[in-house]
Amino acid sequence: MHVVNATPEDARAVARIHVTAWQEAYKDILSAEYLAGLSIDKRQSYWSEVIPKRSPVLSVAKIGDSVVGWVAFGKCRDADARSTAGEIWAIYVAPDCWSTGAGRALWLHARQKLAADGYRTVSLWVLADNARAIDFYGKAGFIAEPDSAKEFELGGQTLKEFRYVATLVGSAEEV
Repeated sequence: MHVVNATPEDARAVARIHVTAWQEAYKDILSAEYLAGLSIDKRQSYWSEVIPKRSPVLSVAKIGDSVVGWVAFGKCRDADARSTAGEIWAIYVAPDCWSTGAGRALWLHARQKLAADGYRTVSLWVLADNARAIDFYGKAGFIAEPDSAKEFELGGQTLKEFRYVATLVGSAEEV
């Protein structure tokens, strides 16, 4: 497995993983109707525009020529963020490749790139009910900020998410 910068040719595979990972990871969190309505074509259109702009940076994990996961990262988007704060915007791995090390490889890649770009901390947002992701990020050294909880509407449901933060400089945690 290797991790490289995404190219526009990766947009379809990224979109497929985006949709199928949501459908599997959030099947007990979001309605089946909402998840069934997710569109690979719409996601492909989105990623086709985002990849060349490199904001966020999108990197893909590949086995041979096949994309098995991706990570989007860059400057932290939170209004209260310091200039030294980066953000993992998303990490998704194809469900049939979960627990293979792809997520870890993507995290370590993003961590190295963010640190090289001068970021000292990294944050991300996780749905409160996403136990699998919370476990993964905990092993990577992320700690929840309890006062960061925010609610939002998605698919007719009210969801809660928390910000998690990790240190990039001097951190020994690597999942």
